[in-house]
Amino acid sequence: MLVRQVARLAAAAQRRVSARALHASASRPSDALFVHRDTPYNNSKIPFSFTPENMKRAETIIARYPPQYKKAAVIPLLDLGQRQNKGWTSISVMNYVAKLLELPPMRVYEVATFYTMFNREPIAENFVQVCTTTPCMLRGSTEILNTVCEHLGGLKVGDSTKDGKFTVIEVECQGACSNAPMMAVNDDFYEDLTPKTTKAILDAFASGKKPKPGPQSGRHTSENSAGLTALTSKPYGPGEHCQPDFQ
Repeated sequence: MLVRQVARLAAAAQRRVSARALHASASRPSDALFVHRDTPYNNSKIPFSFTPENMKRAETIIARYPPQYKKAAVIPLLDLGQRQNKGWTSISVMNYVAKLLELPPMRVYEVATFYTMFNREPIAENFVQVCTTTPCMLRGSTEILNTVCEHLGGLKVGDSTKDGKFTVIEVECQGACSNAPMMAVNDDFYEDLTPKTTKAILDAFASGKKPKPGPQSGRHTSENSAGLTALTSKPYGPGEHCQPDFQ
């Protein structure tokens, strides 16, 4: 009797499972998807090749690796191509690097879409990256980001100025947390920022000048702003505090 009841319950449970509908979320297009879509300015028909000077650099980079591992040069070669291509990595740059390294193009696409250092859309002359990760946020990065956007004519994050001089984005940690808040402009870091110094940096770039990178507060690197608090006395010499037997 008990066995028959268990069998009936099991059969009923099985029917409920088999009758349950499956659900899937709707497919939605998104600009955030790592998918290439041809545009007039970014398609594989636009030619790209390294300049003679950059080709020499590429050959030097490739020579660092054993022939069977030359695919390891994909990141530095993409970076070289991006720099030649006015700061962004087009599909033509990716295809060219794939051909140069004798790789399936997909292997290069995977790298270019994974690393945020590769810009897959054109950028302006000065690429402003404002860090808003926790240490910078605690030190006022929100105000710095707002200052940048407002000072450049009310830009939104991800936009470029109409004169083609600035593109502004928000990024994760740039590795100078002790000098927060900070931003990068092209290849240089600008640290210890205030709204005033941020505006001065942007004005300098707008006028074609390059302000001195690094801390903008007057300190040299990341030393304590209150002055030296450790190693203030003369260091002792070898064996000075050892037992006599070890001196």
